[in-house]
Amino acid sequence: MASLAYAADAAGSAGGMMTQFQGLIPLVFMFAIFYFLLIRPQQKKAKEHKALLEALKKGDQVVTAGGMHGKVTALDDQVVTLEIAPGVNVKINKGYIATIKQD
Repeated sequence: MASLAYAADAAGSAGGMMTQFQGLIPLVFMFAIFYFLLIRPQQKKAKEHKALLEALKKGDQVVTAGGMHGKVTALDDQVVTLEIAPGVNVKINKGYIATIKQD
């Protein structure tokens, strides 16, 4: 009688373990969807922006994140000086450069 109870308990725990794994499958799929739709594109965009900032040089026409257009007149490690009108220079943080205009 004890061996039957033990066998039934072992079969029940194996079935319970399988049910736990079946509960994890939707979570794994949700993580995969979030990774491919949200995380990966964001990392790719950040990598491209970093490459854009590293390629920035004096004389480039740029657009800032605030929408200001200007020409790079000086570069520092973290600061970019833009000429937004003749004789008008503005200093901004390098990270706020959104794009380099292609003329």
